[in-house]
Amino acid sequence: MVLLLAGCRNGTAPLREVFKKQTLHEKYEQSLRDAGLNKTALGQDWITASQKALRDSMRITIPFRETGYFAADKPAAYSYRINAQRGQRLVIKAEVQSRQPVRIFVDVFELDGPPKTVASADTMASIVDYEVEHTVPHLIRVQPELLRSGRYTISITSAPALGFPVAGKDDRSIGSFWGAAREGGRRSHEGIDIFAKRGTPVVAATEGVVRGVNSNNLGGKVVWLSDSRRNQTLYYAHLDKQLVQEGQRVVPGDTLGLVGNTGNAATTQPHLHFGIYRFGEGAIDPYPFVRKASAEPTKVRVDTDQLGSWYRVASKKVILRMSPEGPTASTKELPKNSPLILLGGTADWYRVALPDGAMGYLSKSMVEPLGKPLRKVAIHEPRPILDFPDPAAAMMEEARQGNSLSVLAKSGAYLLVETTTGKLGWLPEE
Repeated sequence: MVLLLAGCRNGTAPLREVFKKQTLHEKYEQSLRDAGLNKTALGQDWITASQKALRDSMRITIPFRETGYFAADKPAAYSYRINAQRGQRLVIKAEVQSRQPVRIFVDVFELDGPPKTVASADTMASIVDYEVEHTVPHLIRVQPELLRSGRYTISITSAPALGFPVAGKDDRSIGSFWGAAREGGRRSHEGIDIFAKRGTPVVAATEGVVRGVNSNNLGGKVVWLSDSRRNQTLYYAHLDKQLVQEGQRVVPGDTLGLVGNTGNAATTQPHLHFGIYRFGEGAIDPYPFVRKASAEPTKVRVDTDQLGSWYRVASKKVILRMSPEGPTASTKELPKNSPLILLGGTADWYRVALPDGAMGYLSKSMVEPLGKPLRKVAIHEPRPILDFPDPAAAMMEEARQGNSLSVLAKSGAYLLVETTTGKLGWLPEE
C-alpha cells in the first residue's frame, strides 16, 4: 500500500501532521529521550547518525533511484543533496522491505543557512510531494526507527507545480525564455512564449479567480488569473479571444482564451506570452513551474542481495566519489584491496562505507567480494584480533601461535582476516 503525504502548500490533506511544531522525526527522537533511550549506546548512535546526515550527504541529480540496507544493530541515516528550483515539485517515494513493520522517516530540508525542515513523512511506504519554495540546495534524509533492519528503495523525481497553459502542448513548444533581450536590449523578457496555432485553447494552469480581462499595448488581449495559494498572479497575453469574465472561478484545464498575436506580437507567429507575478517580488521565471516532469529514474542494476556485505576494491587507485554521475569532487583515493561495506546501489554504482565511516560511490566494476583470500598470514606468537582497525578497539579473540589466517583486505596498518571461528576481524600488521 502506498500512502500520500504532501507538503502543507500542496493542498493535499496529509495522513499525518506535517511539521506544525515538531516533525515526525523530531517527535520520535523526543520519545527516545522521554524513555531514556538517548542515554544508551544505540540511542546515542541513532541521534548522532541523524545529525551527521545533515552534514555529510551524497550529491545526486534528478531523477534518482537507490536501494539501500539498514542494519538493526548499526543505527544509520542516509542523505541526498540536490539543486532544486522554485516552481518544481519534488516527488519522493520510499518503500521498505522487512520481516517486521518498520517506520522510516523521510525529511526534506532547505540548505540556505542552517538546515530547515520543509516536509516530513513516515510510514512503511510513503510519498512526499513537496513544492519547492526557494531556489536553494535541498537535502533529503532517510532514517528508520531504532532497532529495525530492512531494505529500502527511494526514488526522487520532479514535476511542475502548474499545469501547462496551452492545451495539447508542453515545454517543447516554448520558443523564447525568461530574460531574453527585447527592444534592442532596453528591456528583458519577463515570461516565456509558447508557440501554437491560432485558436489553440489557452487554459488555466491552476485553480483560481480571473482578476482581469482587458487589453494593453504590449500584451494585446490579456487575462489575469489569481493563484492565491502561491500568492501570485498568472498573466496570459497576445490572445486572439478572451473567453472568461472578471470574477469567474476556474479549475485547471478550463479555457481562458485562444492563442493569437495581438498587441506588440502582431508581426510574429501566434503564441501565448505566459508570465508569473509574485506579490512583493514582481515578475519571476515561469519556466520551472511548467517544465515537464522528469523521466523515471534508471533501474538499479547492481546486486542488491549483497547490500550490507564486506567487499574490497578490485582496481588500482580508484576514486571514491560524492556523486554517482557527472563532474564531482572526489573524497579520497582508495588503493587496491581496500575493504568497504556495500550500503546501497543506484544504476551501475554502489554506495559504500569505509571502515572510518567515510561514504561515497564506486562503480560496480571497481569492487569485488572477499571470497578469494589475498594471501595467508602465519601466526608465530599470540596476537590480538580486533573488532575495528584502531589501536583502541576491543579484542574479539586471540590469534594463536601456529595458526594461519586468510587475509581478505587491507586498511592502513590493519589486515581484515577470517578467524579460525569463521568471523571477520582486524589483525594489526607486523
